[in-house]
Amino acid sequence: MKTIKVLNPQTFKYHKLTVRLATIQGQSSALFSSFSPSSPAQYTITPPPSSDSTKYPPITSDYLYKSIVSSQWHFIEHILPNLTTTLISTVLCDLRANPDLVINFIDRLDPQSVTIQCHCLAITIMARLPSPKQAMQLIKKVIISRIADCKLFFDELVSARKRLSVTSSIVLDLLIRAFCELKRADEAFKCFYMMKGEGILPKIETCNDLLSLFLKLNRMEAAWVLYAEMFRLKINSTICTFNIMINALCKEGKFKKAKEFIGYMENLGFQPNVVTYNTIINGYCSDRKVEAARQLFVTMKAKGIEPDSYTYNSLISGMCKEGRMKEASALLRNMEEYRLTPTAVTYNILIDCCCNKGDLEGAFSYRDEMVRQAIKPTVSTYNLLIHALFLECRLTEADYMVKEMEGKGIVPDAITYNILINGYCRASNAKKAFNLHDEMVGKGIKPTQNTYTSLLYVLGKRKRMKEADDLFVKIMSKGILPDLIMFNTLIDGHCANGNVNRALFLLKEMDRLKIPPDEVTYNTLMQGRCKEGKVEEARELLDQMKKRGIKPDHISYNTLISGYSRRGDVKDAFRVRDEMLSTGFNPTLLTYNALIQGLCKNQEGDQAEELLREMVSKGITPNDGTYLSLIEGIGMVDTSMENNKPNEMSC
Repeated sequence: MKTIKVLNPQTFKYHKLTVRLATIQGQSSALFSSFSPSSPAQYTITPPPSSDSTKYPPITSDYLYKSIVSSQWHFIEHILPNLTTTLISTVLCDLRANPDLVINFIDRLDPQSVTIQCHCLAITIMARLPSPKQAMQLIKKVIISRIADCKLFFDELVSARKRLSVTSSIVLDLLIRAFCELKRADEAFKCFYMMKGEGILPKIETCNDLLSLFLKLNRMEAAWVLYAEMFRLKINSTICTFNIMINALCKEGKFKKAKEFIGYMENLGFQPNVVTYNTIINGYCSDRKVEAARQLFVTMKAKGIEPDSYTYNSLISGMCKEGRMKEASALLRNMEEYRLTPTAVTYNILIDCCCNKGDLEGAFSYRDEMVRQAIKPTVSTYNLLIHALFLECRLTEADYMVKEMEGKGIVPDAITYNILINGYCRASNAKKAFNLHDEMVGKGIKPTQNTYTSLLYVLGKRKRMKEADDLFVKIMSKGILPDLIMFNTLIDGHCANGNVNRALFLLKEMDRLKIPPDEVTYNTLMQGRCKEGKVEEARELLDQMKKRGIKPDHISYNTLISGYSRRGDVKDAFRVRDEMLSTGFNPTLLTYNALIQGLCKNQEGDQAEELLREMVSKGITPNDGTYLSLIEGIGMVDTSMENNKPNEMSC
């Protein structure tokens, strides 16, 4: 039997009206005329005038409220463009007991058309929900949209609290926490002081979030200022607060004070926990003070505080940094005594240590062990192994590792692609490197400064500097700011390809972008000038770097010595050698080879042999270049003597 749909009488009565509204723009508010409340509301919307003679009752705040409560979202969406700020704010206040409906309503509004006042009312109501997630999302949305600065946002939230008769400060705490999550510490701190000005104390959890952010940003002074303010305002610290401040002391290298802080905690009735000790142990290990870390490890166990995997990871990492691989491995075995299962992080530390030592066999052995322990290798595990294989030019095996990780469902990340691109660039395989770049972009992974630096490097090696310049312009247009290493790579490419003027232009570009050059920048430019035979201009660059406060290194001096020697200006070469000695640099093999080459070029073999004896006496072993210069010098002397010999036939 065919089902007969029974129409609601009201719908039937106004069926003609709804059809007309589908074709007449700007009169969608009349769609609700059949549902007008019996009593008029305080705030209304009158539809815009039209040529249609039919008159529709205005939309009232009371009716809009009832429409939201009854979830008539399809109808509501028709009238959204005509809603006024006054009407929206009134309805939001009426919905104060229904935060979920406020979320549904506010989500349908165009963010740009909603005032900061309405946003703050919605946020204050949503903050009543058990989870702060929805309110936090809207706060962050408002911050990012920049519809109000920090002060206006705060002031409007204060006004919303008063209008809604809310006594809780949770919404202001959420504002600070949102700024913290966005890593906008100054605005978060400003809100802290504004809360203080309103006589409202932030919750300790909020303060802890801000303290943690200051530490992440290495702003220790600001962290201590905030901690002092908390103390003055009598905001009671928690064990989390103390652990954060102990971490601050460790970051500052004040380990003695960090240990004293434990006593301060205990005097206040707080018992240090495993996180407290882990913080100091990790600080010691990061600062290569492993023995001090081990002593504290013994102390924590004596106090009945059981170490966890983080404790062992810190100690194993510290041992690896000092090259104490056997002891690091012993700690791994020691974890079993405490029934602690090593994590992927534990094995990654050991694998990294093996890779840094060039012990790929040991690295793969630890990878195999973690698999036997049913610990899944992570993307970091594969990144470490792939990088080590590239360093040893084992490209085929590196490719196999990529296929293996993908076969196990491990998705390569930006670091993986950067390792691969850098590896192929070092191998001068530009085509493969650019294909990998296209692949990572296709997968939605954004290339980084490191990605583009590698690509610029290979273009320079392949003498494709026009493409390198074009890529550099493209990088800038994408909003990726070049760093020092990227500029040095591009400058090196131009100098190696004989375009020093373009390299000098890039130096000016660095100044424009306020990226300070370093000794590598100037050494590269000096080498470029010396290759052109323009040693005086290279000398000017050395003087320029000194004026800028950049200290020349042994490469700077050796470049000039080599430049002067190649063209036979031995006196100038020795003058630079003496300058080098006066600054505390000892001559290197390159220094002696350059000077010997210059002396031989000028047929001053005796002095060259004297320098050879001097370098050997200083423990510097001559190489092929040294002897080649001497042999060439002897050959030049013999040729000269032959040319100066009297012609016997003419006698």
